[in-house]
Amino acid sequence: MQLSIVIPLLNESESLPELYQWIVRVMKANNYSYEILFIDDGSTDDSWEIINRFAQENSDVKALRFTRNYGKSQALHAGFRIAQGKVVLTMDADLQDSPDEIPELYQMIVEEKYDLVSGWKKKRYDNKITKNLPSKLFNFAARKTSGVTLHDFNCGLKAYNRNVIKTIEVTGDMHRYIPVLAKHAGFSKIGEKVIQHQARKYGETKFGSERFIRGFLDLITIWFITKFGRRPMHLFGALGAIMFLISFGFTIYLGIDKLFINPQGRLITERPQFYLTLTSMVIGTQMFLAGFLGEIILRSQLNKPAYQIKDSCNIAEAMPLILK
Repeated sequence: MQLSIVIPLLNESESLPELYQWIVRVMKANNYSYEILFIDDGSTDDSWEIINRFAQENSDVKALRFTRNYGKSQALHAGFRIAQGKVVLTMDADLQDSPDEIPELYQMIVEEKYDLVSGWKKKRYDNKITKNLPSKLFNFAARKTSGVTLHDFNCGLKAYNRNVIKTIEVTGDMHRYIPVLAKHAGFSKIGEKVIQHQARKYGETKFGSERFIRGFLDLITIWFITKFGRRPMHLFGALGAIMFLISFGFTIYLGIDKLFINPQGRLITERPQFYLTLTSMVIGTQMFLAGFLGEIILRSQLNKPAYQIKDSCNIAEAMPLILK
């Protein structure tokens, strides 16, 4: 199979028929062997019924339905687990991503041998204050922190070599940082393509301004995971050692001062340096304990599913891959 198109969605019943017909038209025009994977992230409208109709008339349409809204990362994770195409492409269901971009993205993966190609919405039709400006600040911070030089980390339209999505683990809210996860996993040929961004045609965005706050917090998380995810003791142990050195230095100073310089002076407990020493010792101990606990958790963690499947279409043979 040449292409797997993974589409996470939440309450997009109005846009689904047009999106589906558009994708099928592009697939037939380019004679691709393909599958369309709709991942319904707990929709409460008619989205699932519409997807069911697609699946009944077209065996290349496959779908999963979550029991509730788990988030875009979990939807992508489920789609990646069952995708069979040589090239895996993700796009949003709100018609702001154009399926006409698919052939060029596919060629960049197959012919130019990119591991990952991310869309770049160079001209956007979103609100400049509430979305465009925060997005630019977020992308700037992501570039500086991660070292991945993309202009639009959060673009839903991306194409992947199959090996990439079968290697990385997308959990939490880390869908914004899939290029960073890919780079950390050793996939270094990451590119981008300017794509046509379209104004939302139906409904309203499912993401509020709080996503940027979560995005910056996730940026700190991804920095920690990529730097110290496999060796948390290196960070916490180093910080603990620094605090112990500070406390040791103050202890030596207080001892020398009390024994040799000013033996008749104030009691040690009356001096601020004593409390700095005590605080440094406590913090140093906590840092070491955090490092040890991190190492223990890392070695004994259980791979529990991050979502529950309620229903599926045309993928009974692939369910073991999800439930594994």
